[in-house]
Amino acid sequence: MGQMGERKTVAEKRAGETRLEGLASLCGVFAVALFVMAFVFQNFVVPTSSMASTLMVGDHVVAERAELAPASDWAPFMRYRDVHRGDIVAFYKPPAEVDGEHIILVKRVIGVPGDHLHLRKGIVYLNGVVQDEPRTVKTTSANYAAYIDEFPLVPPAEVPNVTAEWSVELHDFVHDGDLVVPADKYFVMGDNRPNSLDSRFWGFVPRENIVGRPLFVYWSFDMPENGELKQPLSEQATSTMHEVVHFFDKTRWRRTFHRVE
Repeated sequence: MGQMGERKTVAEKRAGETRLEGLASLCGVFAVALFVMAFVFQNFVVPTSSMASTLMVGDHVVAERAELAPASDWAPFMRYRDVHRGDIVAFYKPPAEVDGEHIILVKRVIGVPGDHLHLRKGIVYLNGVVQDEPRTVKTTSANYAAYIDEFPLVPPAEVPNVTAEWSVELHDFVHDGDLVVPADKYFVMGDNRPNSLDSRFWGFVPRENIVGRPLFVYWSFDMPENGELKQPLSEQATSTMHEVVHFFDKTRWRRTFHRVE
């Protein structure tokens, strides 16, 4: 009887240790998941057609945050690199909205610090070289707009959607007809050039505003364009209900895991 009681006690201790080990393992997995979601990946929804057809309205995208983040001493194991021309980046729109809210946008990097650039008839000239941009929407007589297609030749005064700050500052960065990108700043534009509110309208993106690099579309839902401003809670609720009801018939299944490049 004594031996059976002793065996039972040992078994109970082992079971308790197993439960504690399992709980510790779950906590470890949870901690790693929190780290990954907080510091490595971020998801967001594309609200406008400014990057069409690279990204479409309603694309739900996963962005990798670590590679383009500023290097830090606390995470020497993370791989970092500079932002390159042609990178598609997610960033906080400069400047912040009046209420202090930061809006995440996605555009393609056209100019890096030190670059000289201008547009003529919608074609980008970078450091004196015409750029071949097969993914962009081309300028035609139907969509031509002097300010955006001859940038920065046309003064921004009274041009719709140009911020007051950029309207004043723009001329400080123009030399011999070229816009010169300053240190730690980037010039970005959408691939859908005629329909993109980008650096031509509000200026350079500071390095610290860059959140990460979009990797792939994990879900794409056919939805109307809703602009860059965050929707009120009531509209968000209505939009969510619409997505639930029309999940199967409005999901763009072919874009699932579509790579962003």
